[in-house]
Amino acid sequence: MTILADDPTAAAILNAIPCYPVPPSGRSPALDGLRIARAGHGLAVGRDGVMLILRRPWLALDIPVTPPMSAYLPYGSIGEPRADLRSGLIPGEHLTRILAHFRACLPNEGAAFILWREDTREFAVEFPVIDEASPTRLVYRPPVLAPDWHLVCDVHSHGTGPAFFSATDNADDADTTKIALVFGRLADPEGPEMASRLCAGGMFLPLPRSPFAGDYDAV
Repeated sequence: MTILADDPTAAAILNAIPCYPVPPSGRSPALDGLRIARAGHGLAVGRDGVMLILRRPWLALDIPVTPPMSAYLPYGSIGEPRADLRSGLIPGEHLTRILAHFRACLPNEGAAFILWREDTREFAVEFPVIDEASPTRLVYRPPVLAPDWHLVCDVHSHGTGPAFFSATDNADDADTTKIALVFGRLADPEGPEMASRLCAGGMFLPLPRSPFAGDYDAV
């Protein structure tokens, strides 16, 4: 077996986030194992670029992180992108409850978390402890997760202002795997606007659709 690093810490990091070449023919047991894993992530290197493969109990994500390489590589293709909610879509009534809570918080901003229990496959909404709230600022605490529960969505509002991700949001979301949602213009009669993204692998990725059942457009 090839030793990739002689430093124990470096070796542990490389083992935690492995990098595998895609075989030009046949299958790769290592990549197959990564794709069916309950949790973990790594990289697939192919003739058409590098793909991040990330797994959480609630999420299966395959996303290219480089364009095709100009150098010749005798490897196979990394395959098609994928972003699937293993948990299934979030019930729409949770969105209704969250928006009602945000409107009750006006003129201040509000926050909510959507959690998923792996063993029963149920969703739940948790409203966090708020340390500071105003129409332009919100400081709140992340949930303490019980066994088998996972954080799927981190949601907050901008009150009557527009929905967007601030520099503070970018810093908070940089090292997490979750769906981030911001709702704004909550007092508008035509309904709120939503900004959404998937935070994964240090990237902010657009959502192809809303994560809520019955709500088909992600803004």
